[in-house]
Amino acid sequence: MSMIRDLRAAVRPAHRKDDSAYDTTRDPATPSAIVDCAVYRDGRRVDSAECLTPHGAMLQVRRDGGFAWIGLHEPTEAEFAVIAAEFGLHPLAVEDAVHAHQRPKLERYDDTLFTVFKTIHYVEHDELTATSAIVETGEVMCFTGADFFITVRHGGQGSLRALRSRLQGEPELLAKGPSAVLHGIADHVVDGYLAVADAVQDDVDEVETEVFSPGRRGVARGVDAGRIYQLKREVLEFKRAVAPLARPMQLLSERPMRLVDPDIQKYFRDVADHLTRVQEQVTGFDELLNSILQANLAQASVAQNEDMRKITSWAAIIAVPTMVCGVYGMNFEHMPELGWRYGYPMVLGVTVVICLTIHRTLKRNGWL
Repeated sequence: MSMIRDLRAAVRPAHRKDDSAYDTTRDPATPSAIVDCAVYRDGRRVDSAECLTPHGAMLQVRRDGGFAWIGLHEPTEAEFAVIAAEFGLHPLAVEDAVHAHQRPKLERYDDTLFTVFKTIHYVEHDELTATSAIVETGEVMCFTGADFFITVRHGGQGSLRALRSRLQGEPELLAKGPSAVLHGIADHVVDGYLAVADAVQDDVDEVETEVFSPGRRGVARGVDAGRIYQLKREVLEFKRAVAPLARPMQLLSERPMRLVDPDIQKYFRDVADHLTRVQEQVTGFDELLNSILQANLAQASVAQNEDMRKITSWAAIIAVPTMVCGVYGMNFEHMPELGWRYGYPMVLGVTVVICLTIHRTLKRNGWL
């Protein structure tokens, strides 16, 4: 246990922006999809030119022991076929790794574990709009064998370079074999979920505040429903990455597996706990946004009713002089007060008094 006492510190550092930088994609001038290839013996990286290729790395592993860790970024079928043949990877897993767009899952093919993780990157924005991108997703596929570990990344984010560097600084952890790397990646991905969840929480709080903030005369009139709907769509994308991963984490933390070191397996429980927390947060976001959207639509309906009441009130007030003018606009010779000297000012005065009475009554009842 002393060999893995600092496991959490090694794979869960403080969140730093440069950890998720777009820095591990392949060089466009380099035809190979291999980002890094190394052999680790007794937890330490072997400095040898032979280890720079998958074939050479495996020759050294089979001769001297240890395990190979190979990282690839968006390989083509032809590029990955060579590696698949070298390590005896199952064709179905190879197809999933090349074409991507997979749900998070854990599958066993012969003597290899195939794990899929969805990576999440929060997109910084100055203002939330109806077209704002909140999260971007990528994928990390992991092949875990007895003496090799292969990662296949898709998307421009989800860097593993910083993680590899940190694990190399803890040789007692890497000495546990490929399962230590699998745990490191799982913990790294779930920690990314936590950071994104905190950022999305701020967006949800902002929208909630705007929806329920009083407008003129203390009446909340809501916000653009498109902004809420866009945020809900992004939260749904987040949920699709988090929710399916719960079952693989449960299996890795509870079911004994020959390819997972028992000491390392205990730490998958911690990852599963953090994943449960994120899952509850994302589910809460989804439900809260449903309530916010409904409240926003209700406020829009109330605001429309408020406007209609005002229009109706003014129409009622205007109806009085309209009626009087309509009556005295008729061309009859014998009408009351037509020949009276004070008839005209009296009619105007009565009309004004009636209009003021109606206005006061409607305002007292909250219609104006």
